Amino acid sequence: MTDKLNLTEEEWRERLTPEQYQVLRQAGTERAFTGKYESNKQAGMYTCAGCGAPLFSSETKYNSGSGWPSYTAPVAGDAVDEHRDVSHGMVRTEVTCARCEGHLGHVFPDGPGPDGLRYCINSASLDFKPKED
Repeated sequence: MTDKLNLTEEEWRERLTPEQYQVLRQAGTERAFTGKYESNKQAGMYTCAGCGAPLFSSETKYNSGSGWPSYTAPVAGDAVDEHRDVSHGMVRTEVTCARCEGHLGHVFPDGPGPDGLRYCINSASLDFKPKED
């Protein structure tokens, strides 16, 4: 894991689009089925839109039907952090980027992978790097 990226709120606003800022820095959520990566089937790596850290491989992406990109696991290592989230009258597990602490989405215990997890992630929090042939 690379060093933490600590920017001021002004620097974040300059670096991110308004939608990315609302999701990554204010723990917002994009509307279901509107994100640019929800239906992406290309091979490659999903990285943090805030800092560029690798987060999810296309190999773990699947169609959960939720309306957001879903993954069975983050990349190996310590790419993401998980935190208890009790906002909106629910108890959930928030997923953040370990490098810049940007809000990515939530993880739920209803996925098809070996660990039974579904990482439900906002497209606005991601960039995509296609796999080079």
